[in-house]
Amino acid sequence: MKLNPMPVLVLTALTFIVSGAATTALAAESLAARVREVSDVIYGRKSDMALTMDVFTPATQNGAAIVHLANGGWHRAHAAPGNFAELLKRGYTVFRVVLSSEPKFTVLEQAPDVARAVRFIRFHANSYHIDPDRIGIEGASSGGHLSLLHAMGGDDGNVQAPDAVDRTSSRVQAAAVFFPLTDLLNYGAVGAVQAGDFGPLQTRRASFDFAEYDPTSHAYVKVTDAAKRRELLRQASPIAYVTRLSPPTLLIHGDKDVVVPLQQSEVLAAKLKESGVPVKLVVHKDGGHPWPDFWRVDGPQLADWFDKYLNKPHPPEPRVIR
Repeated sequence: MKLNPMPVLVLTALTFIVSGAATTALAAESLAARVREVSDVIYGRKSDMALTMDVFTPATQNGAAIVHLANGGWHRAHAAPGNFAELLKRGYTVFRVVLSSEPKFTVLEQAPDVARAVRFIRFHANSYHIDPDRIGIEGASSGGHLSLLHAMGGDDGNVQAPDAVDRTSSRVQAAAVFFPLTDLLNYGAVGAVQAGDFGPLQTRRASFDFAEYDPTSHAYVKVTDAAKRRELLRQASPIAYVTRLSPPTLLIHGDKDVVVPLQQSEVLAAKLKESGVPVKLVVHKDGGHPWPDFWRVDGPQLADWFDKYLNKPHPPEPRVIR
């Protein structure tokens, strides 16, 4: 049988590539070989639609879990596992959670998805071999916004809910995010209200297209009352939920970000500090929205943060998958 010389040539070329990119790819392949992935786990349902997540379990688990919000521009986005490779290397079980998306769902309609995912993970902690009291959350941009919106406003569950998952706590024990929106009523400056109606977020107006049911017309109508819209934007602002019970929070933000002002991380950091909550703001010099390969470049800082706040003094013996 005559062999096609092209594949052989390509394989030979790849064998001798020693660039950083090739090394990274090989490292990712090596890591993937030690990680078990289960895709499209249904954690809830919404409007007759399944809400799903992908579960990444490292060969040796450290007992803690990270909720990674696969979200950009308030759209669902399946981020590459390489984005959280450092966490997997350190033994974290990672849950890549996919949310409902704009333009069909606003930010306030997406937020309950995050709570449902965290409750589901905690409720099934034994099945995933994780500690239900060691759950962190991470995301970037809109994913960071929704991560913080949830982290600051987690609750203990609804004891009267018919579903046992909904009776479970949605609280997380640590949060780490990149360039998040935190205060939509003071966006870049005091009193500058951001509702997708100016600046770079004009392309995301559907995320703030709030509507309410009108019993007279039996239809949903857009909320146009200024006071009502301000209240809804307050509800969509993580800073509104900060208390002394908020989890330790890491914020990483570029000083050249023209989409989400650095001020958004600064004001949340100040509010958390004022409330006595451990917080760290890292300003990435010349960083835009985003900067190149930010998950890989700064991923170790997120992992260090989770190591600090999710590791117990005497953690359980790591479980090895055979």
